[in-house]
Amino acid sequence: MLSRACRLVSRNSLNGRVVCVQQALATNYSQRPRNYHIASGKTVNGSYVKPCPLLNSRFSTAKPITAAILVRNLSTADNADKTAQLLETIPEPPTIPQSGAPEIADIVAGAEPAFSTLGLGGWTPVGIVQNCMEYLHIGLDLPWWGCIAIGTVVVRTLLFPLVIASQRNAAKMNNHMPQLQVLQMKMTEARQAGNAIDSARYGQEMVLFMKEKKLNPLKNMLVPLAQAPIFISFFMGLREMANTPVESMRDGGLFWFTDLTICDQFYALPVITSLTLFLTIELGTDSARMSAANMQTAKYILRALPLFIFPFTINFPGAILCYWACSNFFSLLQVGFLRIPKVRDFFKIDRIVAHKPETLPIKKKGFTEGIKESWTNMKISRELEERARVDEIRFQKAGKGPLVKTYKYDPTAPRTVSNAVNAKKR
Repeated sequence: MLSRACRLVSRNSLNGRVVCVQQALATNYSQRPRNYHIASGKTVNGSYVKPCPLLNSRFSTAKPITAAILVRNLSTADNADKTAQLLETIPEPPTIPQSGAPEIADIVAGAEPAFSTLGLGGWTPVGIVQNCMEYLHIGLDLPWWGCIAIGTVVVRTLLFPLVIASQRNAAKMNNHMPQLQVLQMKMTEARQAGNAIDSARYGQEMVLFMKEKKLNPLKNMLVPLAQAPIFISFFMGLREMANTPVESMRDGGLFWFTDLTICDQFYALPVITSLTLFLTIELGTDSARMSAANMQTAKYILRALPLFIFPFTINFPGAILCYWACSNFFSLLQVGFLRIPKVRDFFKIDRIVAHKPETLPIKKKGFTEGIKESWTNMKISRELEERARVDEIRFQKAGKGPLVKTYKYDPTAPRTVSNAVNAKKR
């Protein structure tokens, strides 16, 4: 008995063709081969295309069929025992290949948790820094040291216009330094002499002069004031990421500092940070020509700053020192770039005039002399303020309290006639 299974497939998938699957004919049912044929084609004069064997390597007119076909042959009584034995024997399930696609558990185990689940991120300045670091690491698939470096470069590039404005003002202040020092010296002498009127007059002259020349000492503080909150945000954000810790930061470093969650055991990063900070201060203060008398103390304090912060930086995590070193290297490149004459002309920054020390009204002093003079000026200013405060208190008491007797007799009391006559005789 011939068993046949036919299935018609969608006309859209086979372009209107008819597909037929059948088993080959055999005279003996018990020896019937499982030789299936597949045929596909259009009818030609009422007959289909001649079928071809499924096992052939070439299919002339056959089209692949994406449907499962189940063929069951009817068994007779002679083959009942064989069929029962086959049904009782259940084969073992196939083994799962070990070198295939990764398991879901492995994928989930290797995924990094979101910062929101670790208590990081948010809309505060610190949280925004952490969100940006997470985007660079997860979205762009960058290592943590690359995220820190790119974030530093982007932020410092956005602050570059403020650096240009500060450099323009610093160049103008340096070129008009002799006139400013003359007014400053007169104002200081008047203040030390206790002449408040002359001191206020010279101060007003200095304000008018700076307004005329479009000078503003506060513009020199634009860059530090803008960098301070950004530095604090990066510092606190990276410290929280290292202390949580973010597990991927343990191998997200570079060279010898592979673990960004701990301090540098070789102390190389703190040394690099201190040296680059010192060079930045030297080159930056030199470009601003901080040779005025009131800026000498600030210059010496800035020079001592790298040595002062070194004992603290050795305990910082590698992520913070990586950011700090990148920021200092960017500052060095920026200062060197702005020293090029063509670059200064392009950004309309005046050429710095080199003043000889002997031509300046205020002579340059050493470190010890500058400290002594600053201390003397502070002491004189404090004495003048104390004297003005005491005079104000005495004036208020004289206006509110009783009259102080400074004469031998009371001039307001009536005098007798005898006394007046005796006075005329005398």
